[in-house]
Amino acid sequence: MERKQYELGDIVQMKKPHPCGSNEMEIIRMGMDIRIRCVGCKHSVLVPRAKFESKLKKVLRSKAAAEKPEEAE
Repeated sequence: MERKQYELGDIVQMKKPHPCGSNEMEIIRMGMDIRIRCVGCKHSVLVPRAKFESKLKKVLRSKAAAEKPEEAE
């Protein structure tokens, strides 16, 4: 099984939505624990990395892809 690639600033979707109804979370801190912030209500949660990786569904928007300039011809 392939590990999902994520980095600081990415918007991710978790398996369960936040109680406020939003299913988008932003990664705001990475280390042994990962801090994620709900995009809807701005509540932040500190989650152990192992639990975060098991609960992560997919990466919705990558910060690296958004900052990459598009090539114009």
